[in-house]
Formats: sequence, structure tokens, C-alpha cells
Amino acid sequence: MRIGDRVHHARYRPLTPDPNAPTPALRDQRAQQLADRRAAGEKWKGTGDGLVFTTKNGTPIEPRDLNRSFEALSAHASIRKVRFHDLRHTCASLLHEQGADARTIMEVLGHSSIRVTMDVYTFVRLDAQRSAFDRVGDALRADGSARDGREDGDGGAVPALV
Repeated sequence: MRIGDRVHHARYRPLTPDPNAPTPALRDQRAQQLADRRAAGEKWKGTGDGLVFTTKNGTPIEPRDLNRSFEALSAHASIRKVRFHDLRHTCASLLHEQGADARTIMEVLGHSSIRVTMDVYTFVRLDAQRSAFDRVGDALRADGSARDGREDGDGGAVPALV
């Protein structure tokens, strides 16, 4: 990730946080990176691309190393094992649950088109899922009584698909 308008490599996307929102985590990260740079001295290999997250030497973090670090942090925090990439799905789901539209989610995830977002993330709200399953359960009840006390009016018959 990098902060700014220009992207120098296809692997990097600009990080454009709300300028009005406080970003203490990014400020803390920048301070840590500056400390790493001072400690590395001439061994610093940063290219000046404005990368937010780098190794202690200023080089981009390799995906494999990121995954290893994430697994270690997850184990240390005693949280269930998930892949780092799964955080994208979680992010998309949380954005959707908070009412973000598909275009906003597409931009946050860095997809090239909204179709990619919609093909990868089929959004169904949890309450909508529960409601749909409740209706299926109501339709399948042998006694014909619905959970909310309604009668379905067909004498309890379950329609058969032929």
C-alpha cells in the first residue's frame, strides 16, 4: 500500500483515507518506519515510493512473509485460523452489512470492475437469510402451523416438485 495519487507498480494501490478522519494507526506506523529507517542506516533499501508497510530494511513485504506473520499473530491472540486473504471477504461483508453500496466496496477492494465484486461476493444479509430459512421451515412443517402463528391455509400440505 502507499499513500498518494501515483501508483508506480501494479502490485501497489494508493491508500486514500478520509482526510478528516483521525488515522493514529497510520501515524504510528509512519513513526515506526522512520525509526526503522534510522536504525537501518545505509542498509535501508526504501525506494521512496511511499510504501506504508515495509520490512525493517524498507523493502516491500513479501506475501509469504505477511502470511507467516499473520498466522503467528493470530495464534498468539488465540483467534481461529483464517487466511490473511480472508480479511478481504470480511471487509467486504462488514461494509455491506453497514450499508455500503457495491461500487464503494469495489473501490475499497481495488477490483477493476463492479462485476468482479459481485461475482466474488454474493451479498445476502444475515437477517434476510434467516427470514428465508424461516419461510422454508414454515412451508415444510407437517402440521401447517407457521412460526408466527399463521395458518398457511393449505391444510398442512407441502407442495411437491415433480
